[in-house]
Amino acid sequence: MFQNKRRAGALTALAVGVALIASGCAVDSGTDGGSTEGGGEANLAITFLPKNLGNPYFDTSSSGAQEAIDEFGGTFAEVGPAEATPDAQVSYINTLTQQGVGAIAVSANDPEAICDALNEARDAGVKVVTFDSDTNPECRDLFINQATAEGIAKIQIDLIAEQIGDAGEIAILSASANATNQNAWIELMEEELAASHPNITLVETVYGDDDDQTSFDKTAALLQTHPNLKGIISPTTVGIAAAARYLSTSEYKGKVALTGLGTPNQMREYVEDGTVTAFALWNPADLGYLAAFAAKALIEGEITGAEGDTFDAGKLGSYTVDENATVLLGDPYVFDADNIGDFDF
Repeated sequence: MFQNKRRAGALTALAVGVALIASGCAVDSGTDGGSTEGGGEANLAITFLPKNLGNPYFDTSSSGAQEAIDEFGGTFAEVGPAEATPDAQVSYINTLTQQGVGAIAVSANDPEAICDALNEARDAGVKVVTFDSDTNPECRDLFINQATAEGIAKIQIDLIAEQIGDAGEIAILSASANATNQNAWIELMEEELAASHPNITLVETVYGDDDDQTSFDKTAALLQTHPNLKGIISPTTVGIAAAARYLSTSEYKGKVALTGLGTPNQMREYVEDGTVTAFALWNPADLGYLAAFAAKALIEGEITGAEGDTFDAGKLGSYTVDENATVLLGDPYVFDADNIGDFDF
């Protein structure tokens, strides 16, 4: 069995209570955005703007963010659209700019569509941190990368290759067609297949728009369209859970492999009943926690986003800014029947 022994320490026995944060929270910081000149108190009102609300992955990342912000005495809020569309994020960014928050932490639904709004926020003194899914680097101060794109792509290919005997047809069930991170991973997965797995054929990539029912329906359509399909990769927590739900009660259970990116609490029943052998992820609570501390460091002027800057991230320790104003959380981690009981998020 494929085993990932990297970065287990920060994940082991972690319990995260997922908070259901109300959308549309107003933030009254009482100060202008960003750091305060002349030694005044920094504006630590930090608002998280995920791709969409009601997504278990972002519920978990926001719980980590709130934990961090509570630790350093800031003000946490979360706002966001019901559906993962770029246009919907723009209005929230504009409102937060008007409210004068200290920082916005956003997971972008599109690399370009929200850039003008983000740069208007930055011009007003608001610090912009992207996490999970990046924008064009010219419209943010820092990107918190959950893991390298190469590492994420390779681990998913390694898992599906092991599960299908390194041969046969596979498909990809992605999130939205414009999702920056998803598209980067898919491109790298295609390259990895071509370079190292000549007997595996990627027959189709479909998009479930990070919607449970759409992803469920797309799974059914894939299996009907491709009767020789041996495996599905879903690099999205909504997609993998919906695909597992479909497979678990269908004739394809045990015949079509499924892997990708998911959370332990979503996937536990499907690992335990044999629908899924193994899947991967980083810790989304740690991702939100790190993004919050990075926002604090920017607001307080501890870092600017320059390569080599260092800052403290509470329980996660010290982090260094890499090139292109990027901070790397760590390597992905593989969950399977042997370890999934150790996690609660």
